[in-house]
Amino acid sequence: MEIFSENKQIGDYIVLHCLKETQETRTWSAKQVSVGRAVLIDELKQAYAGSSQSFLADVRAKAAVEHPLVGSIYEASTDRGHCFCAYELLPGDTVAQLVQSQTKFKAQRVCHLLRRIAEANIYHESRKNSTSPLGPDDIHIDSQGIIRLKNLVIHGERAQDQSIRDILRLGSFFQALIDPNHPGTTRCLTLLTWMRGEDTEYYLTWAQIRDYCEQIEQQLTEPSEIQVLPTTAIPIQPKSSLLWVWLTLAVLLIGGAIAFAITRKNAATRIQEAKLAWIEIPTGTYSTLNGFDVNIVDFSISSQEVSIGEYAKFLKTLDLLSKESNDHVFNHPEQPKEKTNHKPTHWDDLLEAAIKSKPWNNININLNSPVVGVDWWDAYAYAKWKKCVLPTQEQWLAALVSKTKEYSTIPVSAWPPAGATPDRTTNGIIAMAGSVAEWTAEPRVTPTNPLGKPQWVIMGGSYLKPGKGSLSMEWTDDRSARRPDLGFRICQSN
Repeated sequence: MEIFSENKQIGDYIVLHCLKETQETRTWSAKQVSVGRAVLIDELKQAYAGSSQSFLADVRAKAAVEHPLVGSIYEASTDRGHCFCAYELLPGDTVAQLVQSQTKFKAQRVCHLLRRIAEANIYHESRKNSTSPLGPDDIHIDSQGIIRLKNLVIHGERAQDQSIRDILRLGSFFQALIDPNHPGTTRCLTLLTWMRGEDTEYYLTWAQIRDYCEQIEQQLTEPSEIQVLPTTAIPIQPKSSLLWVWLTLAVLLIGGAIAFAITRKNAATRIQEAKLAWIEIPTGTYSTLNGFDVNIVDFSISSQEVSIGEYAKFLKTLDLLSKESNDHVFNHPEQPKEKTNHKPTHWDDLLEAAIKSKPWNNININLNSPVVGVDWWDAYAYAKWKKCVLPTQEQWLAALVSKTKEYSTIPVSAWPPAGATPDRTTNGIIAMAGSVAEWTAEPRVTPTNPLGKPQWVIMGGSYLKPGKGSLSMEWTDDRSARRPDLGFRICQSN
Protein backbone atom coordinates (compact mmCIF):
# COMPACT_ATOMS: atom_id res chain seq x y z
CA MET A 1 0.00 0.00 0.00
CA GLU A 2 1.40 3.42 -0.97
CA ILE A 3 1.75 6.18 1.57
CA PHE A 4 0.73 8.84 -0.96
CA SER A 5 -1.38 8.73 -4.07
CA GLU A 6 -1.62 11.54 -6.58
CA ASN A 7 -3.94 14.49 -5.72
CA LYS A 8 -4.33 13.31 -2.16
CA GLN A 9 -3.95 15.79 0.71
CA ILE A 10 -1.61 14.92 3.55
CA GLY A 11 -1.59 17.51 6.31
CA ASP A 12 -1.05 20.89 4.66
CA TYR A 13 0.03 19.42 1.31
CA ILE A 14 -1.76 18.23 -1.80
CA VAL A 15 0.41 15.62 -3.50
CA LEU A 16 0.38 16.04 -7.29
CA HIS A 17 2.83 14.00 -9.38
CA CYS A 18 5.61 11.51 -8.73
CA LEU A 19 8.83 12.92 -10.17
CA LYS A 20 11.45 10.41 -9.07
CA GLU A 21 11.63 7.05 -7.38
CA THR A 22 14.47 5.21 -5.65
CA GLN A 23 14.45 1.90 -3.84
CA GLU A 24 13.42 3.52 -0.54
CA THR A 25 11.83 6.88 -1.45
CA ARG A 26 9.64 8.75 -3.89
CA THR A 27 9.87 12.43 -4.75
CA TRP A 28 6.57 14.21 -5.41
CA SER A 29 5.56 17.63 -6.64
CA ALA A 30 3.03 19.10 -4.21
CA LYS A 31 1.24 22.27 -3.16
CA GLN A 32 1.23 23.66 0.36
CA VAL A 33 -2.39 24.69 0.90
CA SER A 34 -1.96 27.29 3.65
CA VAL A 35 0.46 29.50 1.73
CA GLY A 36 -0.32 28.38 -1.81
CA ARG A 37 3.26 27.55 -2.75
CA ALA A 38 4.69 24.73 -4.82
CA VAL A 39 7.00 22.38 -2.92
CA LEU A 40 8.68 19.03 -3.28
CA ILE A 41 8.07 16.10 -0.96
CA ASP A 42 10.34 13.14 -0.30
CA GLU A 43 8.34 10.18 0.94
CA LEU A 44 9.77 7.12 2.66
CA LYS A 45 8.07 4.06 1.19
CA GLN A 46 5.97 2.04 3.59
CA ALA A 47 8.10 -1.05 3.02
CA TYR A 48 11.04 0.84 4.48
CA ALA A 49 9.26 2.32 7.51
CA GLY A 50 11.97 0.79 9.70
CA SER A 51 14.42 3.28 8.18
CA SER A 52 12.45 6.30 9.40
CA GLN A 53 15.02 7.28 12.03
CA SER A 54 17.80 7.36 9.44
CA PHE A 55 15.53 9.24 7.03
CA LEU A 56 14.70 11.88 9.66
CA ALA A 57 18.35 12.17 10.71
CA ASP A 58 19.19 13.23 7.16
CA VAL A 59 16.29 15.69 7.20
CA ARG A 60 17.49 17.22 10.48
CA ALA A 61 20.99 17.62 9.01
CA LYS A 62 19.50 19.38 5.97
CA ALA A 63 17.32 21.63 8.15
CA ALA A 64 20.41 22.91 10.00
CA VAL A 65 21.77 24.47 6.80
CA GLU A 66 21.43 28.24 6.61
CA HIS A 67 22.89 29.44 3.34
CA PRO A 68 21.15 31.60 0.71
CA LEU A 69 22.32 29.40 -2.18
CA VAL A 70 21.12 26.12 -0.65
CA GLY A 71 17.49 24.99 -0.77
CA SER A 72 15.40 25.15 2.42
CA ILE A 73 13.64 22.38 4.33
CA TYR A 74 10.07 23.30 5.32
CA GLU A 75 8.75 20.40 7.36
CA ALA A 76 9.30 16.77 8.31
CA SER A 77 6.61 14.52 9.71
CA THR A 78 5.84 10.96 10.76
CA ASP A 79 2.20 11.75 11.51
CA ARG A 80 -0.37 8.95 10.97
CA GLY A 81 2.20 6.55 9.63
CA HIS A 82 3.40 8.96 6.97
CA CYS A 83 7.14 9.66 6.96
CA PHE A 84 8.03 12.52 4.65
CA CYS A 85 9.69 15.90 4.39
CA ALA A 86 8.66 18.96 2.40
CA TYR A 87 11.29 21.25 0.92
CA GLU A 88 11.85 24.13 -1.44
CA LEU A 89 11.11 23.77 -5.14
CA LEU A 90 14.09 25.56 -6.66
CA PRO A 91 13.37 27.90 -9.59
CA GLY A 92 14.87 27.64 -13.06
CA ASP A 93 16.38 24.77 -15.03
CA THR A 94 18.97 22.32 -13.82
CA VAL A 95 22.40 22.20 -15.41
CA ALA A 96 21.42 18.83 -16.88
CA GLN A 97 18.42 20.44 -18.60
CA LEU A 98 20.50 23.39 -19.81
CA VAL A 99 23.11 21.08 -21.32
CA GLN A 100 20.43 19.00 -23.01
CA SER A 101 18.92 22.15 -24.55
CA GLN A 102 22.41 23.27 -25.62
CA THR A 103 22.20 26.48 -23.59
CA LYS A 104 25.50 28.34 -23.49
CA PHE A 105 26.93 31.03 -21.20
CA LYS A 106 29.79 33.48 -21.59
CA ALA A 107 32.94 32.54 -19.68
CA GLN A 108 32.36 35.39 -17.25
CA ARG A 109 28.92 34.00 -16.34
CA VAL A 110 30.28 30.46 -16.03
CA CYS A 111 32.97 31.69 -13.62
CA HIS A 112 30.35 33.54 -11.62
CA LEU A 113 28.30 30.36 -11.32
CA LEU A 114 31.35 28.31 -10.35
CA ARG A 115 32.31 30.89 -7.74
CA ARG A 116 28.87 30.74 -6.16
CA ILE A 117 28.95 26.93 -6.10
CA ALA A 118 32.39 27.12 -4.45
CA GLU A 119 31.08 29.54 -1.82
CA ALA A 120 28.24 27.19 -0.90
CA ASN A 121 30.66 24.27 -0.60
CA ILE A 122 33.10 26.31 1.49
CA TYR A 123 30.15 26.78 3.85
CA HIS A 124 29.65 23.00 3.99
CA GLU A 125 33.37 22.45 4.56
CA SER A 126 33.50 24.98 7.40
CA ARG A 127 30.66 23.18 9.18
CA LYS A 128 31.90 19.69 8.29
CA ASN A 129 28.61 18.89 6.55
CA SER A 130 28.54 15.53 4.82
CA THR A 131 26.77 15.71 1.46
CA SER A 132 25.60 13.41 -1.30
CA PRO A 133 27.59 13.66 -4.56
CA LEU A 134 27.00 16.90 -6.48
CA GLY A 135 25.53 16.31 -9.93
CA PRO A 136 24.09 18.34 -12.85
CA ASP A 137 20.52 17.75 -11.59
CA ASP A 138 21.36 19.44 -8.27
CA ILE A 139 22.27 22.88 -9.66
CA HIS A 140 19.43 25.20 -10.70
CA ILE A 141 19.84 28.41 -12.75
CA ASP A 142 16.86 30.70 -13.32
CA SER A 143 16.13 33.09 -16.19
CA GLN A 144 17.99 35.89 -14.40
CA GLY A 145 21.12 33.77 -14.03
CA ILE A 146 20.62 33.26 -10.29
CA ILE A 147 21.97 29.94 -9.07
CA ARG A 148 20.59 27.74 -6.28
CA LEU A 149 21.76 24.32 -5.08
CA LYS A 150 19.74 21.37 -3.90
CA ASN A 151 20.24 20.64 -0.21
CA LEU A 152 22.45 17.56 -0.39
CA VAL A 153 23.46 17.42 3.28
CA ILE A 154 23.14 14.02 4.94
CA HIS A 155 23.67 12.78 8.46
CA GLY A 156 27.14 11.51 9.25
CA GLU A 157 30.81 12.41 9.23
CA ARG A 158 32.17 14.31 6.23
CA ALA A 159 34.52 12.16 4.13
CA GLN A 160 38.07 13.44 3.68
CA ASP A 161 37.91 13.24 -0.11
CA GLN A 162 34.38 14.65 -0.47
CA SER A 163 35.41 18.06 -1.80
CA ILE A 164 37.78 16.49 -4.34
CA ARG A 165 34.98 14.16 -5.47
CA ASP A 166 32.59 17.04 -6.16
CA ILE A 167 35.20 19.32 -7.74
CA LEU A 168 36.20 16.60 -10.19
CA ARG A 169 32.55 16.01 -11.16
CA LEU A 170 31.80 19.72 -11.48
CA GLY A 171 34.85 20.27 -13.67
CA SER A 172 33.55 17.59 -16.01
CA PHE A 173 29.88 18.38 -16.57
CA PHE A 174 30.15 22.19 -16.40
CA GLN A 175 32.33 22.44 -19.51
CA ALA A 176 29.34 21.91 -21.82
CA LEU A 177 27.86 25.26 -20.71
CA ILE A 178 30.68 27.43 -22.09
CA ASP A 179 30.08 29.53 -25.19
CA PRO A 180 33.46 29.45 -26.99
CA ASN A 181 32.77 32.66 -28.95
CA HIS A 182 33.43 35.14 -26.16
CA PRO A 183 36.50 36.46 -24.28
CA GLY A 184 37.74 34.42 -21.36
CA THR A 185 36.95 31.01 -22.83
CA THR A 186 40.55 29.80 -22.62
CA ARG A 187 40.88 30.87 -19.00
CA CYS A 188 37.61 29.25 -18.04
CA LEU A 189 38.44 26.00 -19.82
CA THR A 190 41.87 25.95 -18.16
CA LEU A 191 40.26 26.31 -14.75
CA LEU A 192 37.88 23.44 -15.48
CA THR A 193 40.85 21.37 -16.63
CA TRP A 194 42.56 22.00 -13.29
CA MET A 195 39.34 21.13 -11.47
CA ARG A 196 39.41 17.76 -13.21
CA GLY A 197 42.92 17.24 -11.87
CA GLU A 198 44.59 17.62 -15.26
CA ASP A 199 47.70 19.70 -16.09
CA THR A 200 48.31 20.51 -12.43
CA GLU A 201 50.40 19.08 -9.62
CA TYR A 202 47.64 19.18 -7.03
CA TYR A 203 43.87 19.00 -6.67
CA LEU A 204 42.17 22.36 -6.43
CA THR A 205 40.23 23.33 -3.32
CA TRP A 206 36.91 25.16 -3.22
CA ALA A 207 38.69 28.24 -1.88
CA GLN A 208 41.12 28.23 -4.80
CA ILE A 209 38.26 27.84 -7.29
CA ARG A 210 36.47 30.78 -5.69
CA ASP A 211 39.60 32.93 -5.90
CA TYR A 212 40.40 31.97 -9.51
CA CYS A 213 36.84 32.65 -10.61
CA GLU A 214 36.84 36.01 -8.88
CA GLN A 215 40.02 36.97 -10.69
CA ILE A 216 38.65 35.91 -14.10
CA GLU A 217 35.37 37.76 -13.51
CA GLN A 218 37.29 40.84 -12.48
CA GLN A 219 39.49 40.74 -15.57
CA LEU A 220 36.62 40.19 -17.98
CA THR A 221 34.63 43.01 -16.42
CA GLU A 222 37.25 45.77 -16.40
CA PRO A 223 40.64 44.25 -17.21
CA SER A 224 42.43 47.61 -17.18
CA GLU A 225 40.71 49.21 -14.22
CA ILE A 226 41.42 46.98 -11.24
CA GLN A 227 41.49 49.37 -8.32
CA VAL A 228 43.56 49.17 -5.18
CA LEU A 229 44.10 51.86 -2.59
CA PRO A 230 47.47 53.60 -2.99
CA THR A 231 49.63 53.17 0.05
CA THR A 232 49.60 56.89 0.69
CA ALA A 233 45.82 56.81 1.03
CA ILE A 234 45.46 53.85 3.34
CA PRO A 235 43.28 54.71 6.32
CA ILE A 236 45.80 53.53 8.56
CA GLN A 237 45.34 21.01 -1.72
CA PRO A 238 49.83 19.01 -4.11
CA LYS A 239 47.51 16.00 -4.46
CA SER A 240 47.02 14.26 -1.15
CA SER A 241 48.31 10.75 -0.76
CA LEU A 242 45.03 8.91 -1.17
CA LEU A 243 44.05 5.37 -0.30
CA TRP A 244 42.13 5.22 -3.54
CA VAL A 245 43.78 5.56 -6.92
CA TRP A 246 40.92 5.49 -9.45
CA LEU A 247 38.12 8.02 -9.61
CA THR A 248 35.19 7.31 -11.89
CA LEU A 249 33.35 10.36 -13.15
CA ALA A 250 30.17 10.81 -15.10
CA VAL A 251 30.69 13.39 -17.83
CA LEU A 252 27.57 14.94 -19.26
CA LEU A 253 28.12 16.21 -22.84
CA ILE A 254 25.86 17.77 -25.47
CA GLY A 255 23.73 15.07 -27.01
CA GLY A 256 24.08 12.58 -24.18
CA ALA A 257 26.18 11.26 -21.32
CA ILE A 258 29.39 9.33 -21.53
CA ALA A 259 31.50 7.84 -18.78
CA PHE A 260 35.21 7.80 -18.36
CA ALA A 261 37.69 7.05 -15.61
CA ILE A 262 40.42 9.36 -14.36
CA THR A 263 43.44 7.66 -12.92
CA ARG A 264 45.88 9.22 -10.51
CA LYS A 265 49.04 7.70 -9.09
CA ASN A 266 50.05 8.32 -5.51
CA ALA A 267 50.80 12.01 -5.68
CA ALA A 268 53.22 14.36 -4.01
CA THR A 269 52.16 16.38 -1.03
CA ARG A 270 49.61 18.96 -2.09
CA ILE A 271 49.95 22.73 -1.76
CA GLN A 272 47.81 23.38 1.28
CA GLU A 273 45.61 26.37 1.86
CA ALA A 274 47.51 28.93 3.87
CA LYS A 275 45.65 30.28 6.88
CA LEU A 276 46.18 34.02 6.69
CA ALA A 277 45.49 35.71 10.03
CA TRP A 278 45.08 39.44 10.40
CA ILE A 279 46.21 41.51 13.38
CA GLU A 280 44.34 44.78 13.92
CA ILE A 281 46.45 47.84 14.68
CA PRO A 282 44.36 50.59 16.31
CA THR A 283 44.31 54.27 15.43
CA GLY A 284 46.89 56.21 17.42
CA THR A 285 50.15 58.13 17.55
CA TYR A 286 53.26 55.98 17.15
CA SER A 287 56.93 56.86 17.51
CA THR A 288 59.31 56.07 14.65
CA LEU A 289 62.89 54.95 15.23
CA ASN A 290 64.21 58.40 14.34
CA GLY A 291 62.24 60.02 17.16
CA PHE A 292 59.28 61.39 15.21
CA ASP A 293 55.66 60.73 16.06
CA VAL A 294 53.23 59.76 13.31
CA ASN A 295 49.47 59.48 13.38
CA ILE A 296 48.20 56.14 12.10
CA VAL A 297 44.58 55.30 11.27
CA ASP A 298 43.60 51.73 12.14
CA PHE A 299 44.56 48.96 9.73
CA SER A 300 45.30 45.23 9.77
CA ILE A 301 48.57 43.46 9.01
CA SER A 302 49.17 39.80 8.23
CA SER A 303 50.39 37.89 11.25
CA GLN A 304 53.04 36.11 9.17
CA GLU A 305 55.10 36.77 6.11
CA VAL A 306 53.66 35.56 2.80
CA SER A 307 54.45 31.85 2.49
CA ILE A 308 55.72 29.76 -0.41
CA GLY A 309 52.36 28.01 -0.62
CA GLU A 310 50.45 31.30 -0.75
CA TYR A 311 52.77 32.69 -3.40
CA ALA A 312 52.38 29.51 -5.48
CA LYS A 313 48.64 30.20 -5.72
CA PHE A 314 49.40 33.69 -7.02
CA LEU A 315 51.63 32.26 -9.75
CA LYS A 316 48.91 29.75 -10.65
CA THR A 317 46.53 32.66 -11.20
CA LEU A 318 49.08 34.36 -13.44
CA ASP A 319 49.43 31.13 -15.43
CA LEU A 320 45.69 31.16 -15.94
CA LEU A 321 45.66 34.81 -17.01
CA SER A 322 48.60 34.31 -19.35
CA LYS A 323 46.43 32.10 -21.56
CA GLU A 324 44.94 35.33 -22.88
CA SER A 325 47.91 37.61 -22.26
CA ASN A 326 46.43 39.21 -19.13
CA ASP A 327 49.10 38.15 -16.66
CA HIS A 328 50.36 41.75 -16.47
CA VAL A 329 47.27 43.21 -14.78
CA PHE A 330 48.78 43.24 -11.28
CA ASN A 331 52.06 44.84 -12.35
CA HIS A 332 53.09 48.23 -11.02
CA PRO A 333 52.90 50.91 -13.76
CA GLU A 334 56.64 51.55 -13.37
CA GLN A 335 57.69 47.92 -13.55
CA PRO A 336 60.65 47.55 -15.95
CA LYS A 337 59.72 46.18 -19.39
CA GLU A 338 62.45 43.59 -19.17
CA LYS A 339 60.77 42.02 -16.13
CA THR A 340 58.42 39.50 -17.72
CA ASN A 341 57.20 37.40 -14.79
CA HIS A 342 56.96 37.22 -11.01
CA LYS A 343 58.74 33.94 -10.36
CA PRO A 344 61.16 34.23 -7.44
CA THR A 345 64.82 33.35 -7.88
CA HIS A 346 65.28 29.55 -8.21
CA TRP A 347 61.51 29.19 -7.86
CA ASP A 348 61.20 25.66 -9.23
CA ASP A 349 63.81 24.31 -6.82
CA LEU A 350 62.36 26.30 -3.93
CA LEU A 351 58.81 25.04 -4.56
CA GLU A 352 59.88 21.44 -5.01
CA ALA A 353 61.81 21.50 -1.74
CA ALA A 354 58.84 23.09 0.04
CA ILE A 355 56.36 20.55 -1.33
CA LYS A 356 58.57 17.65 -0.29
CA SER A 357 59.66 19.31 2.99
CA LYS A 358 63.28 18.93 1.95
CA PRO A 359 66.33 21.16 2.38
CA TRP A 360 66.84 24.25 0.23
CA ASN A 361 70.17 26.03 0.71
CA ASN A 362 70.83 23.47 3.47
CA ILE A 363 67.72 24.53 5.40
CA ASN A 364 64.64 22.32 5.77
CA ILE A 365 61.60 24.19 4.48
CA ASN A 366 57.94 23.54 3.73
CA LEU A 367 55.02 25.31 2.07
CA ASN A 368 54.43 27.44 5.16
CA SER A 369 57.95 28.85 5.03
CA PRO A 370 58.12 32.52 3.98
CA VAL A 371 58.73 33.00 0.28
CA VAL A 372 62.13 34.50 -0.58
CA GLY A 373 63.94 35.63 -3.70
CA VAL A 374 61.23 38.19 -4.48
CA ASP A 375 61.82 41.79 -5.49
CA TRP A 376 59.64 44.81 -4.73
CA TRP A 377 57.73 44.43 -8.01
CA ASP A 378 56.79 40.86 -7.06
CA ALA A 379 55.64 41.88 -3.60
CA TYR A 380 53.56 44.75 -5.01
CA ALA A 381 51.88 42.50 -7.60
CA TYR A 382 51.04 39.81 -5.03
CA ALA A 383 49.53 42.38 -2.66
CA LYS A 384 47.43 43.85 -5.47
CA TRP A 385 46.21 40.36 -6.38
CA LYS A 386 45.10 39.88 -2.77
CA LYS A 387 43.37 43.31 -2.85
CA CYS A 388 45.82 44.43 -0.21
CA VAL A 389 48.97 46.57 -0.11
CA LEU A 390 52.45 46.40 1.31
CA PRO A 391 52.79 48.14 4.68
CA THR A 392 54.51 51.50 4.80
CA GLN A 393 57.50 51.92 7.06
CA GLU A 394 55.28 53.74 9.55
CA GLN A 395 52.62 51.03 9.51
CA TRP A 396 55.24 48.33 9.95
CA LEU A 397 56.68 50.11 12.99
CA ALA A 398 53.22 50.79 14.43
CA ALA A 399 52.47 47.08 14.16
CA LEU A 400 55.77 46.29 15.91
CA VAL A 401 55.24 48.56 18.91
CA SER A 402 51.47 48.17 19.29
CA LYS A 403 50.87 46.49 22.67
CA THR A 404 54.54 45.42 22.78
CA LYS A 405 56.79 47.23 25.26
CA GLU A 406 60.00 45.21 24.88
CA TYR A 407 60.03 45.02 21.09
CA SER A 408 63.76 45.70 20.94
CA THR A 409 64.48 42.42 22.76
CA ILE A 410 62.34 40.14 20.59
CA PRO A 411 64.66 37.23 19.68
CA VAL A 412 65.63 36.70 16.04
CA SER A 413 64.13 33.52 14.56
CA ALA A 414 65.49 31.18 11.94
CA TRP A 415 63.91 30.70 8.51
CA PRO A 416 61.32 29.32 8.64
CA PRO A 417 60.32 30.19 12.20
CA ALA A 418 58.78 27.38 14.20
CA GLY A 419 55.16 27.75 15.21
CA ALA A 420 56.15 28.23 18.82
CA THR A 421 58.86 30.77 18.04
CA PRO A 422 59.41 33.53 20.64
CA ASP A 423 59.91 35.88 17.66
CA ARG A 424 56.49 37.44 18.01
CA THR A 425 54.90 40.62 19.31
CA THR A 426 52.48 40.72 22.20
CA ASN A 427 49.52 40.86 19.82
CA GLY A 428 50.73 37.86 17.82
CA ILE A 429 52.69 39.17 14.82
CA ILE A 430 55.32 36.58 13.97
CA ALA A 431 58.90 37.04 12.73
CA MET A 432 59.34 40.81 12.72
CA ALA A 433 62.80 40.40 14.27
CA GLY A 434 64.04 37.50 12.17
CA SER A 435 63.05 34.88 9.63
CA VAL A 436 63.26 37.08 6.50
CA ALA A 437 63.60 40.83 6.02
CA GLU A 438 60.56 42.51 4.47
CA TRP A 439 59.82 44.95 1.67
CA THR A 440 57.66 47.99 2.47
CA ALA A 441 55.43 50.09 0.26
CA GLU A 442 57.11 53.46 -0.24
CA PRO A 443 60.50 55.18 -0.28
CA ARG A 444 61.60 57.16 2.76
CA VAL A 445 64.48 59.49 3.54
CA THR A 446 67.52 57.81 5.06
CA PRO A 447 68.10 59.21 8.60
CA THR A 448 71.84 59.43 7.94
CA ASN A 449 71.22 61.58 4.85
CA PRO A 450 68.05 63.60 5.51
CA LEU A 451 68.66 65.84 2.48
CA GLY A 452 69.17 62.91 0.13
CA LYS A 453 66.75 61.19 -2.22
CA PRO A 454 64.19 58.90 -0.53
CA GLN A 455 64.96 55.21 -0.90
CA TRP A 456 62.98 51.99 -0.62
CA VAL A 457 62.87 50.55 2.89
CA ILE A 458 63.46 46.94 3.99
CA MET A 459 62.36 46.27 7.57
CA GLY A 460 63.44 43.74 10.20
CA GLY A 461 66.35 41.38 10.61
CA SER A 462 66.69 38.02 8.91
CA TYR A 463 68.22 34.61 9.49
CA LEU A 464 71.21 35.70 7.39
CA LYS A 465 71.45 39.30 8.64
CA PRO A 466 70.12 39.46 12.22
CA GLY A 467 71.34 43.03 12.70
CA LYS A 468 69.31 44.72 15.41
CA GLY A 469 66.44 42.30 15.09
CA SER A 470 63.08 44.05 14.89
CA LEU A 471 64.86 47.43 14.82
CA SER A 472 66.88 46.60 11.70
CA MET A 473 66.24 48.81 8.68
CA GLU A 474 67.83 48.99 5.22
CA TRP A 475 67.48 51.47 2.37
CA THR A 476 67.96 50.70 -1.30
CA ASP A 477 67.51 52.34 -4.70
CA ASP A 478 67.04 48.94 -6.35
CA ARG A 479 63.49 47.66 -6.32
CA SER A 480 64.66 44.69 -8.38
CA ALA A 481 66.93 43.45 -5.61
CA ARG A 482 66.41 39.81 -4.63
CA ARG A 483 67.94 37.85 -1.76
CA PRO A 484 67.48 34.43 -0.18
CA ASP A 485 66.48 36.18 3.05
CA LEU A 486 64.12 38.83 1.66
CA GLY A 487 60.32 38.46 1.60
CA PHE A 488 57.27 40.53 2.60
CA ARG A 489 53.98 40.66 4.42
CA ILE A 490 50.79 42.54 3.49
CA CYS A 491 48.22 44.78 5.13
CA GLN A 492 44.73 46.10 4.50
CA SER A 493 42.48 48.90 5.65
CA ASN A 494 39.80 48.17 8.27
